[in-house]
Amino acid sequence: MALGDQVIQLCCINRYTTENREEQAPPTMFTQTALHSAWRALAIVLVSLLWLVQPTSAAAAVTDLLPGMKEAQGTESAEATSPRGDSGTTSEADPKEAQQAPPPEPSATPVQPVLEEEPEQPLQSDLPAAEHADIRQQIETLREALVQRQAALEASQRRLAQAQSLLERLDNEYRSFELRLETAGLNLTNDYARLLRQRLERLQSQTIADGLTEGISTQLSAAREEQLRLEEFEALSAPEDTDRGRLRQLRTEIIVQLHGVVTDHIDVLNDYYNTVVALRDRFAAYQELLQQRLFWLPSAERVSPAMASELYQGVSWLLSGLQWPELSKAVRASFAERGGWILLILVILAVLLMRRRTLRNVVINTGDDVGNVGNDRMALTLTAASLSFLLALPWVLALSAVALLLKEGNSLFAALSSGFTGAAFVTLLLRTLHSVARPEGLGERHFHWQTATLAAIRHQMPLLLAVLTPIVIILPTMETPEGADYSNSLGRFLFLVASGALAWFAYRVMSAVSLANPSSRFLQGARIVTVVIPLMLAIASLWGYHYTAVQLEGLLFLSGCWLAAVMMMYYLALRALSVRERRLTLKRLREQRAAERKLAETRETAEHSGEGMPVALDMPEMDLKDISQQSKALVRIVAFVLAASVLWVFWADVVPALQVFDSVTLWTIAGAEGEEALPITLGDLMLALLFGIGTILAARNLPGTLEVMFLSRMNLEPGAGYAITTLVTYVIVFAGIMAALAVIGLQWSKLQWLVAALGVGLGFGLQEIVANFVSGIILLFERPIRVGDTVTINGITGTVARIRIRATTLVDWDRKEQIIPNKTFVTQDLTNWTLTDPITRVIIRVSVAYGSDVDQVRDLLQEVAENNERVVDDPAPAVFCVGLGDSSVNFEVRVFVRDLLDFMPLSHELHSAITRTLRDANVEIPYPQRDIHIRTAPMPWGVPGAKTEGSS
Repeated sequence: MALGDQVIQLCCINRYTTENREEQAPPTMFTQTALHSAWRALAIVLVSLLWLVQPTSAAAAVTDLLPGMKEAQGTESAEATSPRGDSGTTSEADPKEAQQAPPPEPSATPVQPVLEEEPEQPLQSDLPAAEHADIRQQIETLREALVQRQAALEASQRRLAQAQSLLERLDNEYRSFELRLETAGLNLTNDYARLLRQRLERLQSQTIADGLTEGISTQLSAAREEQLRLEEFEALSAPEDTDRGRLRQLRTEIIVQLHGVVTDHIDVLNDYYNTVVALRDRFAAYQELLQQRLFWLPSAERVSPAMASELYQGVSWLLSGLQWPELSKAVRASFAERGGWILLILVILAVLLMRRRTLRNVVINTGDDVGNVGNDRMALTLTAASLSFLLALPWVLALSAVALLLKEGNSLFAALSSGFTGAAFVTLLLRTLHSVARPEGLGERHFHWQTATLAAIRHQMPLLLAVLTPIVIILPTMETPEGADYSNSLGRFLFLVASGALAWFAYRVMSAVSLANPSSRFLQGARIVTVVIPLMLAIASLWGYHYTAVQLEGLLFLSGCWLAAVMMMYYLALRALSVRERRLTLKRLREQRAAERKLAETRETAEHSGEGMPVALDMPEMDLKDISQQSKALVRIVAFVLAASVLWVFWADVVPALQVFDSVTLWTIAGAEGEEALPITLGDLMLALLFGIGTILAARNLPGTLEVMFLSRMNLEPGAGYAITTLVTYVIVFAGIMAALAVIGLQWSKLQWLVAALGVGLGFGLQEIVANFVSGIILLFERPIRVGDTVTINGITGTVARIRIRATTLVDWDRKEQIIPNKTFVTQDLTNWTLTDPITRVIIRVSVAYGSDVDQVRDLLQEVAENNERVVDDPAPAVFCVGLGDSSVNFEVRVFVRDLLDFMPLSHELHSAITRTLRDANVEIPYPQRDIHIRTAPMPWGVPGAKTEGSS
């Protein structure tokens, strides 16, 4: 940075400090304010003179004059090569020399992001009533309100100026800092990294005042309310040419003036609110920039033999701080503060220890019925999982109790309390996994994990806990002011031990996993990676990248724990699917046997009736193998998405490469009037592609999961499950398409006209196809026909074999397949013989000769109908004499049959039985009788051969 820029920056800092002091000073401190102004002017004059006489020493003089600028001033030659230049001049230095120059040091007095908070109570002027209060009192009250509002306006303007100045300086510092980092790249010194880390710690410890925006919003609301009341107050005033009228005129002038001040205050508060929001955003971006660059910079010196003495000193310091008086004082203070919670934890711990053996036996007993279709339940697995969690709690509760007992101690014991809390969390994760791996426990009996893997986890987990627990307890002490000096020695040593323990645990467990499938390259590679990563991080810590190694290993540990939790949820879901699949398989087998028996009976009936019958109906049910594959695939997809989403959140702030997709803008979507254009980035496009892929996978695999988890629990009619899964698939596809389009900026508000036009076009161009499609949906919802129903439509009678979204297939009595569009079933007359009741009436007509006994004939026909096995009793058969014909007395036998396929066999049987019965009873079935009359007529005139009168 050039000297001119330094002078401007230093003067701005001095002015900012002086202005802050002036704001905080009472009115009586005018003398001190004047002295500060004189001191500032003197500093500027001195800087100018020194700059003219000796530029190199001027900066040092200013540094001596202004406190806080002497620390880590760094070299000025590198800043002099800034691309911006100074006072319009350009640098003529060689680019190669500029590239080889060391990076500039950061400013030692960065922007302090501190703003004055708004008053807790908003300003509300006590305006009098315009009609009832005395006018002089009104004027006095309005003047007081005007003075208060002007004071509030000046305070808000002062805060706005401070915030704008702070935002401008923070923007300048951020851009300058970003430019410096881009110029320097990764060629940064340890001192530079140390200063960056101090800058980040300062920014993390400071923040904009909490509730500042809420306070500004409250002030705005109060000011707007007062503005409305002033407008109403002014509207009620009427001018008069009297003394009272002149007072009212004065009151009106004050009201107008007050209204203008309130309006100005509202504008200032709006600007202040926007400035504070922008300041917070820039502040967060500044922190993010520092975090991204610091993560890959060395944080300590490389390990040398001289650090052995520092390690010894660190151990001595830690042991010397564990004094019994301080410990007893911390325990007493903590117990007095949180005694109830500590006693509750100890009581729960005692109960769990007493019931520990019983809990273990219950876990073992839950696995006895696993695999037994009749007794297996998902509740057994959930019980085992809950009890395994309870078995892991004793150690966790003990560490938590110790953490509470040390909470109110000095800085060392407070850090140890934080360490015990972290150790309790780590113990909870690892002990839960250890409980799952118990012999005959959840992993072995319920999840069927490999025995060798479970044995390795059981044997290595206590060793890992014995190493990690004390390390996690001690590490927070390195963050105390006294322990910070030993962070690079004792803290690094503890990190190396923890890394070695994690590498050994990963080696033993992954070796056991690889035994089951030694030819798997994936498992071999996973074993190498899980062992090498902790060792590489340990080497990085020894090389000086201790902060980076600690952060990476912590994230890796959390990632591993999260993957273990996802794996547990995955196996729980597979276990639930397995239980439901077994029950569904048993149910399907029973239904299949019943259907086979019914099909055999139907075939036998069809053979006797002479009608055709489809060999098997295409029932819309999924195959059990497809259900299993789809369900497991969907569970794997959900587990992968869940794991990847959380891992992305863990690592997005660490690896800058994960955020590069949001910085590449592909196109912009124009917003509404007054709104900014919406940029569509590469990340948005990738997210839209993920939505599309997820929609396809969900549409393919969701039907099986629905069948297993939900539809199999319902007593649905044939075809209802198919209708539900089909409609759910349509909804998923529609929702996925809309979500993908919304991500890339195509909202429904912009697509509705296109969809409307497309709908009109489809309505005219593809009218029949759309009509059949909609009719198919209506058939799925209304279900006037089902697979297996016997229907008659357009003179075609047959059995419904398949229902699809466009057409329905009927198999007639000749076993011909008739493809009928779905629109026909919705718009035309349809007869469904088996929709709600398969019972059908059969009418047999019988004629007997005149002279037969009508009552005898009726009884004989009634007896024949009742003796037939195909005739149902309810409704009962009936016989009626329905008419007197030309040569016979006519009867009708009305009976009901259970199935339509029994129609022809029953007709045959009844006709045969009636014929035999009437013959045995000597009842005659008459032939049709006709009377023929022959009449002779004379031949007409003109016909050859005809005789006429008088001819010879």
